[in-house]
Amino acid sequence: MPITNYRNLARFSKNCGAEIPRWLHYRLEELVDDKKGLHEFGVEVVSNLCEKLLTDGAPGLHFYSMNLSKSITQIWENLRLSTR
Repeated sequence: MPITNYRNLARFSKNCGAEIPRWLHYRLEELVDDKKGLHEFGVEVVSNLCEKLLTDGAPGLHFYSMNLSKSITQIWENLRLSTR
């Protein structure tokens, strides 16, 4: 799931009982009113997490786009994945 809105992420995390890591929480709070900055940072963080998952042997990735296909496309391009 792309990180594009801090308030939505915080609500989603609370509802499912997941914690946002402290370092991420603080950085996202700094960007809460900077829509472009938050989007760029969110894409970078998720791209890095996906890259680590693949490097560590994950067989694949599944994205919940939440109607935010632009973010997923950017992550896909950052990972240099093919469509095959």
